[in-house]
Amino acid sequence: MSKDKYVAYVGTYTHGSSIGIHVYDLDVENGYMTEREVVPVNNASHVAKSNNGKYLYSIADEGVEVLKIKEDGGLEPINKVGIDGMRGCFLSTDKEGKFLFVCGYHDGKITVVRIKEDGSLGEVLDGIFHQGLGSVAERNFRPRVTCAMITPDDKYLCVVDNGIDQVNQTNGKLKLYDIIRCELESGPRLIRFSRDGRFAYVNCELTNEVLVYAYDASGEGGKFEQIQKVDISDSKDHYGCASSGLRIAPSGKYLYCTTAGSETAGVFKIDPGTGMLSKICILPISGKYPKDVAVFPDEKT
Repeated sequence: MSKDKYVAYVGTYTHGSSIGIHVYDLDVENGYMTEREVVPVNNASHVAKSNNGKYLYSIADEGVEVLKIKEDGGLEPINKVGIDGMRGCFLSTDKEGKFLFVCGYHDGKITVVRIKEDGSLGEVLDGIFHQGLGSVAERNFRPRVTCAMITPDDKYLCVVDNGIDQVNQTNGKLKLYDIIRCELESGPRLIRFSRDGRFAYVNCELTNEVLVYAYDASGEGGKFEQIQKVDISDSKDHYGCASSGLRIAPSGKYLYCTTAGSETAGVFKIDPGTGMLSKICILPISGKYPKDVAVFPDEKT
C-alpha cells in the first residue's frame, strides 16, 4: 500500500462472532480503523507477512495456511497444510522466503515447511520436539516453543523455548549448534534483532524483562553475549503480569514492548553503538492483554 494508506491484518481465535482474519483499512490521519472484510481461517491466532509483501501466513487448526495479498490489500486463500503436530503459535520465514518456521507452544516442537515458488505451502521438511524440564511450576515445566527467528545473516535459526528457559541456534535441517541458557522461571518469549544485526533482544514473560545480547556472526554458530537486562513492567510487583509483544522500529532506533496484566506499552531508545536500551516511557493502554505490537513504517503511530 502507499505511504498514506495502510491495511492491517488481525488474526483471532474463532469463537462467537469471530471467523478468522479481520482486514482493516487504516485512516492514519484521523486514527481510525474500518473493517473491510473477514477471511475465514480456523483459529488464526498468529499471522506473519512474507518478506516480499506478497503473502500472509496464518496459524490454523489444520496446520498453517497461506493467503495471497492482493494489490488493494485484500486476501485470497491459496492453500493450507498440516504440520504433523499440535497447532502452532508463531510463524516466521527465512530471508529468501523458501521456508516457513512454525512454533509449537503445546507440544514444544519447531517445524519447517517448504514454501513453493508460486507462493503455496509444500511438505514438512523437518521437525524437532524439544526435550527437557524447567521449573516445577505447571506453567513452564516442559518445552513450549514460542518464537523462531532467522539471524540477520540468514545462517541460523534462533528458537525460543518459553518452558525450559533457553534459546536454540539451528541451521539447515535443524542441526543444533548451541543453547543459550536464561534464568530459571524467566520464561523467554520472543527474540528480535537490531537493524544492523549486531544485537538481539529477548523479552521474558515471567520476569517482565528484556535481555540484550551482542551478536557476533563470525565463526561457526555465531556467538551471543548478554550485555544488559532491562525491567519493562514499570511495576515493582510482577505478579499477574506477562511481557507479551516485542518489536523494533523500521529505523532501528526504538524498541517497543507490551505487558499484559499491567496493560501497558513501553518505548525504549536503542543506542546505535552499544545496542543498549534506555527507557523513554511506559504508558497504559485502553484494551486488555496486549498480545502483540506493530509500528507503522513512518513510525508516527
